[in-house]
Amino acid sequence: RAQGVDVIRMDMGSPDMPPAPHIIEALVQTARRPDSHGYTPFGGTPEYRRAVATYYRARFGVELDPDTEVVGLIGSKEGIFHLTQAFVNPGDVVLAPDPGYPTYRTTANIAGGEIVSLPLRPENGFLPDLGSLPEETLRRTRLLWLNYPNNPTGATADLDFFRQAVEIARRYDILVCHDAPYLEISFDGYRPPSLLQVEGAKEVAVELNSLSKTYNMAGWRLGMAVGNAETLRALYTLKSQVDSSHFRAVLEAGAVALTGDQAWLEARNAVYQERRDLVLEGFRAVGMAAEEPRAAMYVWAALPAGETSSLEFTQRMLREIGVSVTPGVAFGERGEGFVRVSLGTPTDRVREAMDRLVRWLG
Repeated sequence: RAQGVDVIRMDMGSPDMPPAPHIIEALVQTARRPDSHGYTPFGGTPEYRRAVATYYRARFGVELDPDTEVVGLIGSKEGIFHLTQAFVNPGDVVLAPDPGYPTYRTTANIAGGEIVSLPLRPENGFLPDLGSLPEETLRRTRLLWLNYPNNPTGATADLDFFRQAVEIARRYDILVCHDAPYLEISFDGYRPPSLLQVEGAKEVAVELNSLSKTYNMAGWRLGMAVGNAETLRALYTLKSQVDSSHFRAVLEAGAVALTGDQAWLEARNAVYQERRDLVLEGFRAVGMAAEEPRAAMYVWAALPAGETSSLEFTQRMLREIGVSVTPGVAFGERGEGFVRVSLGTPTDRVREAMDRLVRWLG
């Protein structure tokens, strides 16, 4: 861009559309109050935690105690880091998907954990084969990371898969950490489930969620961890020495987002679906195989025939046609051979990016 190139960025999973007007209005009105500018309680105000519990009851039929089973986060990424620091000691095994969100691995490295990869293979719907893990590994495992709808692949998981994860966690005393910030971005009538819908899940699991993708509030840095009370008490204790919670206006607007009108999300998802279809059409026109995702805001596509390096391919794509996408290898060794495209780019720019791709490779 500094050189004058018209770059179309489709590499970062950041929503380009704003939150609904009633959410912004709640922020503005609270910010105008003179009593809104002091410290707020660690882990979120009672009103925010109650709003999280209300959302989970309405959306998933999951009952949460807002005082013990909900902790507010500064975005779910912060929760990923601090959960790992609270529970992983040097030598503990952390099971992390490959390809997967890089923070699962980097935070385990910081804690001194031993990372064991869970291969996500296309032939298995990008679900890990939990039954194939050696017993000696499971006995040393502290955390199991899951992420559905999935980043980067867009894959989804059903309750049967989550039941299997809960059963294994019970048997080997493993904490299941389900990173689930894409539960409200879905297409073609599909509605992703919460892991906490599985009976007994709260005994062994926490779910991290976020308003970043759900309500187009990525820069607001507002999320939540819900589930096992003992785990959340430890997370709360650590966080109380690290951060001082949020600006009250953000928390109150977040409560409005969670409990207010949800109908606008359908129109927002229709925009993402249109972009998804444009990307799929473009990739298929140049022979890049891609599954049609039912959820999340990404398309995961194989490199064209003859290409072997996702990094070299995406660098060339940026230099030669000014389109930036993410090399699959950024998400792990098994991401090689793929690229990830984010749908958080205005529709006209998505169309232009695909036109450039077709002219380049077609």
